[in-house]
Amino acid sequence: MKNIFYILFFSPVFLYTQTIDKIEAIIGDEIILTSDIESQYLQYISQGGINSVDGTCEIFEDLLFQKILVNQAKFDSINISNDEVEKEIQNRITYFERQLGSSQKVELYFNKSMNEIKDELFIVIQDQFYAQRMQAKVTSKVKVTPSEVQDIFNKINTTEIPVIPTQMEISQVVIKPKISKEQEQEIKDKLNKLKDRINKGEDFKVLAALYSDDQGSATNGGELGFVSRGDLVPSFERAAFRLKEGEMSEIIKSQYGFHIVQLISRRGEQINVRHILVKAKPNASSIKIAEDKATDIFNEINASKISFEDAVLKYSEDDSRNNAGLLLNPKTLSSMYSLDDMSADLAFSLKNLKQGDISNVLKFKMEDGNYAYRILKINKKIDTHKANLIDDYTIIKDYAINEKKQELLLNWTQKIIDNTYIKINGTYKDCSFKKDWIN
Repeated sequence: MKNIFYILFFSPVFLYTQTIDKIEAIIGDEIILTSDIESQYLQYISQGGINSVDGTCEIFEDLLFQKILVNQAKFDSINISNDEVEKEIQNRITYFERQLGSSQKVELYFNKSMNEIKDELFIVIQDQFYAQRMQAKVTSKVKVTPSEVQDIFNKINTTEIPVIPTQMEISQVVIKPKISKEQEQEIKDKLNKLKDRINKGEDFKVLAALYSDDQGSATNGGELGFVSRGDLVPSFERAAFRLKEGEMSEIIKSQYGFHIVQLISRRGEQINVRHILVKAKPNASSIKIAEDKATDIFNEINASKISFEDAVLKYSEDDSRNNAGLLLNPKTLSSMYSLDDMSADLAFSLKNLKQGDISNVLKFKMEDGNYAYRILKINKKIDTHKANLIDDYTIIKDYAINEKKQELLLNWTQKIIDNTYIKINGTYKDCSFKKDWIN
């Protein structure tokens, strides 16, 4: 149980209910049901985890940790708003729909109606938020000094020092196929016809399901669920927040294509909207023009007619040009990538390049689903190695902070256990726990 609560907090939720449920533990005002344990057990198995009696004991203790955090969070009056829970519910539902294909398939998979799924998710997610906030409150002031980082690193058994995979810092020049004015007008004409049909009485939801290119929301009639300012791309957000309930927007252009938006309802500083997206898809001619332009730029760089850095500033059509073309790793928000962080095709293209090398012209898929071309440069490359304080100080510092947080959290938990009513029923009394839960 090296990473307490990891599975509980950061994995998709399984919804499982057996025919006969019973209380396995009481922690203050909270309870753990047999179905809670079995849901987590299924989640472990789905991730290739444990499938033994000891494994279920570990799951049970994870749940005990979570519930004691939830109980204390409520005792400390930590506030979790219904809005933020419902927003996360919609995120989970959207995740399930994308994995399974539609809301109907989600209902079929869980053998529950969508309302039942949402009701169960509300309880699970609310508890997760309570536990997260309580954990954050307990560990919020944890810091480490450089000497502490070194001390913690020196205590790691040499055989347990992690191996850091090859990492690269990458810059790019991006050339995107252009959408012709004729294509843009065709899309606008299509959306205007849909607007006319809606104004004449047809259902926005039905037309979204039939015509929207946003497959994630199309299955839900184009509905996005409640969102706050900052959750949407700027052009979409500006138009959506100006609407009145039931009102439909003019055509909006965003990085994903063209939209029409309808405001469903407003709740404080949040809005719930539905939209129809029509993506702008470059034709074969514009794709070929973009490829030829990228090839010409590559040849200029290769012939030393222009530096890679100057090519970024002069030619690149991506926002990264404002940051010298640097790709930021979305997992770590740093400029360093490991091969595991990359898509399979990108990793294959770069794995044999050395520091300072420049790739050939590469075709890649953008966020909007369209393809573009790019040239990549390896600015920095650190080969696979055992972690050390010179190359990997940030990683080791994060490890040290987490170790200190875990120690603080475990000590805090034992104090709370000693002052909380806890009853564990027969099934799990014989487990070998890491903490003394039976008091």
